[in-house]
Amino acid sequence: MKKKRHISGAERFGMDGNMQKNTYRWLREESPVPRLAFYIGLTIELLMVIIDKSNYINPIEGYLFRVTFLLFACKILLTRYEAREWAVILAMEAVGFISYRVTGANDIIRVVTFVAACKGIPLKEALKYTFYVTLAGCLAIVALSVTGIYGDISLAQDFGHESLEDTLYVGEFPTVETRYTLGMGHPNALSCMFFMLAALGVYVWFERMKWYSYLFLMILNAGVYLLARSKTSMLITAAYLCGACLLTFVKGLRKMTIFYVCGLLVFVLCIAFSVDAAVCAQRVRESQWNEFFYLNPGDDEHIVLLAKIDRHINGRIVSLTNSDNNDGMIQTWSAFSCENNMNYYFDMGWVKLFYRYGVIPGILYVAANLFLLWRLWRRRDACGLALFVMFAVYTVVEAHLISVYIGRNYLLIMMGCSVRRTSSHSQQRLFRGEVLSLTQENA
Repeated sequence: MKKKRHISGAERFGMDGNMQKNTYRWLREESPVPRLAFYIGLTIELLMVIIDKSNYINPIEGYLFRVTFLLFACKILLTRYEAREWAVILAMEAVGFISYRVTGANDIIRVVTFVAACKGIPLKEALKYTFYVTLAGCLAIVALSVTGIYGDISLAQDFGHESLEDTLYVGEFPTVETRYTLGMGHPNALSCMFFMLAALGVYVWFERMKWYSYLFLMILNAGVYLLARSKTSMLITAAYLCGACLLTFVKGLRKMTIFYVCGLLVFVLCIAFSVDAAVCAQRVRESQWNEFFYLNPGDDEHIVLLAKIDRHINGRIVSLTNSDNNDGMIQTWSAFSCENNMNYYFDMGWVKLFYRYGVIPGILYVAANLFLLWRLWRRRDACGLALFVMFAVYTVVEAHLISVYIGRNYLLIMMGCSVRRTSSHSQQRLFRGEVLSLTQENA
């Protein structure tokens, strides 16, 4: 009779350890758990964006933010990262933790976790899903409004399109206008969501776009403008559609480095203009006052130019001086912001980035955008460049992308999904192959 072999505690521990490793490897590489965790979290984030655009106040928003954070953290734990990627993730999470301790807001921690969780998710797949969920949500809001079930179809108020001098300095009552919101709460929200959906849709299906697709979107853009009367969104949408159309039919332009350099210059100009506006807002206000009352701005050409630009963007620069503390101006910025900066809102997105989250997180976000631009250049992703540039310009005057709602900012998905699931040697071989391919194409 065979004797039963005695298994020592050390051997049993080793067997249990191997079983745990195999289970973890299966969860990470073969099970649907990581993808499910990511897409459930993304769905909740997108639904919160839709709810925010409606008239409904979400009473459990804070709890949902925690749920999505845990889901994305679960995805990170079930994803393979290189040592340098872990170093970047932990460093950015440390910045987020400092911001949380200073301001009480966990936005940066959530954003870093989301971007890291995007690794291993195909970019176009994630963006298509984002497009469909956002489109369905927006159509539901419009349908509920038009049928009278929920939400206002229009809004009557002053939209700030009269002369600033008459309303601000003389004190005349502004003219009340009626504009359509279709359940979105504000006409600007309606035009903003159309721009975001049009931009995302063109990017996702860029290779399949036809001339009549662009014509249809341009007609829709004109229709949304007639309803909402938002010039900013209309002009930026038109510029994006024209640029994407040009890149569709003149394919040789996609590989020209000069366009990516121009995109970089536009991005830097947007940041520089926003910082300049935050520095000079008070002088711009005084210049407009002096010009109206004394026919002399009483300042240099630089301030006069800013004052003219401010009139074309509906007083967004001067709006930085509306509070007692001039919230938004550069003297209210700090390294990691402060708790008081969490509750004041204005339209200029890049200014809001540095004011609300601090100079150091703001610089890191700008650096992440530059890294994304570099990746777009490496892939010769021309439509991605057009999307990147238009989002940068739009953020100068609108703060839609700089928000607690992760689902608003499609660039975050592009940042995370740009990371390849390959080793460093594989990446080097892939990069050499890309360079060789581009060289052969150019030849």
